[in-house]
Amino acid sequence: MTGPGSSGEQEAQARFGTSERAAAFYGHQVLAYLNQSMRDFIARMEMMSIATADARGNCDCSFRAGAPGFVQVLDDKTLAYPEYRGNGVLASMGNILENPHIGMIFLDYYQTTVGLHVNGTARVIDPGDIAALPNVTAGMIEAARHSGGRRPKAWIVVGVEETYIHCSKHVPLLAKREKQIVWGTDDERLKGGNFFRITP
Repeated sequence: MTGPGSSGEQEAQARFGTSERAAAFYGHQVLAYLNQSMRDFIARMEMMSIATADARGNCDCSFRAGAPGFVQVLDDKTLAYPEYRGNGVLASMGNILENPHIGMIFLDYYQTTVGLHVNGTARVIDPGDIAALPNVTAGMIEAARHSGGRRPKAWIVVGVEETYIHCSKHVPLLAKREKQIVWGTDDERLKGGNFFRITP
């Protein structure tokens, strides 16, 4: 099989009769870079979800959040975002060290209900090395410090390979409410503690 998309995508499209519709989407909606509208969209996002897999294909999906613009667009082919101390498992970073492929989705629940998919390859950068990358500013590095004073433990730098819209029709429009966020807290009550009752 030849054409855009993976062989698996093409097989599924042939099986379910969507090849023509998919070709129109590839032709009109998919880019190999971030255009200015996408860059502006990311600059105001406060959250995203990321998907990674280890070398054997075992998958993990995780959530990331920060102040608007916590994901920095360095150029039309490069993104960077900070990684902070979490539960210590480091599932996403561990996967990236084995298998650099990453999928990211930004969903705008508060204004447009549109989403943006960004797929590419990722690498883990030590905090002391991020300043050496092109287009990284001191302001960007300082902005990554949480209000609680926590600094990133690492940065994830993503080489963009594919970008496309996630349509808005099934994304709920939500009202944002005030919540005091205590970045980096170890307070079990604020973190959610044993919400799913794993331990007695």
